[in-house]
Amino acid sequence: MTDQLTTAATRDGSAEGDAPLSRHAMRLGSFPAGGVAAVFGASGGIGSALRTALTESGRFDSVLGFSRSTLPNFDLTDETSIAQAAELIAGTGETRLVIIATGMLHDGEELPERSWRELDAGRLARAFAINATGPALLMKHLLPRLPRSGKAMVAALSARVGSIGDNRLGGWYGYRASKAALNQLVHCAAIELARRAPEAICVALHPGTVATALSAPFASASGVTPAEAAQHLLGVVDRLEPKDSGGFYDWRGTPVPW
Repeated sequence: MTDQLTTAATRDGSAEGDAPLSRHAMRLGSFPAGGVAAVFGASGGIGSALRTALTESGRFDSVLGFSRSTLPNFDLTDETSIAQAAELIAGTGETRLVIIATGMLHDGEELPERSWRELDAGRLARAFAINATGPALLMKHLLPRLPRSGKAMVAALSARVGSIGDNRLGGWYGYRASKAALNQLVHCAAIELARRAPEAICVALHPGTVATALSAPFASASGVTPAEAAQHLLGVVDRLEPKDSGGFYDWRGTPVPW
């Protein structure tokens, strides 16, 4: 079934016709009330949970979700669709919070590389297209639209395995390298963003181990539910300040080594 693109939040924090705001909902009080929040990758486990939590917060006038199954169609490898999504967000209201919850660890039956013997140019290119280039193009079209005053943020979900300093096991070449590239792209963009909008923030976030389709093929992987991960991430988002822009933080708000 095709996702509905927009969820309009009423002032008590519920979508029209839904139950009232839960007392456990994230309030996101550090953001000015109103405006638009958006999630890219909204059909995934974490993305869907983030979209729900943002709607329940009641902080934003509108919460938009984008994925390959939304209307209008969004494709991370198609810059035209990226530009159209950014235009739609800007046309809905002030862009206050965008979370890029896209990513690819494995594709079908092809699991992450365990050795250099498994390296393949096509697979590497695909990893970089999804994990680095796509988010970079999203930043290209979204960051110039952030308000020049008041808290606003673009946050991209990265991964601790993209840390070069924390890499002690090796393997997972394409995923590690493309997430490391994403971290650098975020850091560069944050430096430029600060010159235009000093109160705006651009960061990379590590959600921790989450029980989603991404981690399903790995028997040893266990983690929190997507709903729990969303609460953790939004708690960090709420606490981040302009001085933190350009950083890489885990779900507890702790800086992750580059």
